[in-house]
Amino acid sequence: MAEFVIKPRIRGFICTTSHPDGCAANVKEQLQIAWAARNTKPDTYRVLVIGSSTGYGLASRIAAASLYDADTIGVFYERVGEGKKSGTPGYYNTAAFHAYAKNKGLTSININGDAFSHEVKQQTIDQIKAHMEQVDLVIYSLASPRRIDPDTGEEYRSDIRSIGDVYVGKTIDLNKEFITEVSVEPATEEGIRETVAVMGGDDLNLWTDALLNAGVLAEGARVVPFSYIGPEVTYPIYRNGTIGRAKEHLEATTAAIHLRLQSKIEGAAYISVNKAVITQASAAIPVVPLYISLLYKIMKESNVHEAPINQMVRLLTDHIGPGQTPALDEKGRIRLDDREMVNAIQNEIDRLWPTVNTDNFRSLSDYDAYKKGFRQLFGFEVDGIDYDKPVELETEV
Repeated sequence: MAEFVIKPRIRGFICTTSHPDGCAANVKEQLQIAWAARNTKPDTYRVLVIGSSTGYGLASRIAAASLYDADTIGVFYERVGEGKKSGTPGYYNTAAFHAYAKNKGLTSININGDAFSHEVKQQTIDQIKAHMEQVDLVIYSLASPRRIDPDTGEEYRSDIRSIGDVYVGKTIDLNKEFITEVSVEPATEEGIRETVAVMGGDDLNLWTDALLNAGVLAEGARVVPFSYIGPEVTYPIYRNGTIGRAKEHLEATTAAIHLRLQSKIEGAAYISVNKAVITQASAAIPVVPLYISLLYKIMKESNVHEAPINQMVRLLTDHIGPGQTPALDEKGRIRLDDREMVNAIQNEIDRLWPTVNTDNFRSLSDYDAYKKGFRQLFGFEVDGIDYDKPVELETEV
């Protein structure tokens, strides 16, 4: 097969290329971090990750396999490399993880398709029955801007806006790299409805019912979707906006699922509220890139910074892994954002926020690290990679 030199094509929060060797190096680094935290492991541990190819979903799959030699099944929707056109980073991430699992003799099943569809749910169930019988843990980490209702065929699109009032806030223009004021008109009722339909709990509910009815959730199985709360500075566009309305729906749905699992299989469902991290999705939300840039600098200086893999290792070893009892807040949620939301960290962000401008944002924040971290999501600017060397783009999983 032909090999090609791949360079980043980035504008703002969009990158249209990815580098397979850089993605593989990212996965290898995460595997090493999780492997270093290994302790005792169960005889068997079987994990389904819905949304497994990037971010927290990928990290949870890596952590489960590294910590416990877990057999895993990953569901994702990624583009395969073809000819001169690179695949999406999630595809190369999955290929690298699969190679690791195969080398370790672990079961690694990969389903590339629309996780919102009934067909992919049934395909997943069939694979679980054929190769694992049941699963002990379900991680739900889907991040998509659109969803097609599998029953009605209606297409929903998320609309990231405030609710009630025009939102005016400070953010980084990622194209021109300066601080600017952004104004966002409030969401319509239709925009709220569609955002909840995409990012709320409806699909998680369908997955849980399908898995329960098929008998593929083991006794005591746990279902864990991810959420985020964030600081007050982001509330208007996040927690009090359309995203927040969807997260509230997800959390209410999870509470109902928890009761259902308890009664049927003595299982449980918990929301895991995770730390803010660099993702392509978060880069598109006003305020968030600037907030993360400030947050990373402060957390690193306080020696409490965590990447997604550190968070997922902590999630498993402290809360939901084999034999673990999760520590919950007053609303029954796991709070992996505890180090982000500590008063000392947030007070410093509140102090700096009014003073940040185009002249000082690079010195006050960790924006250059944010910028590098964004490129690394796509396999670029990864240490040790020769980006002038041609690479094969049609990697197979």
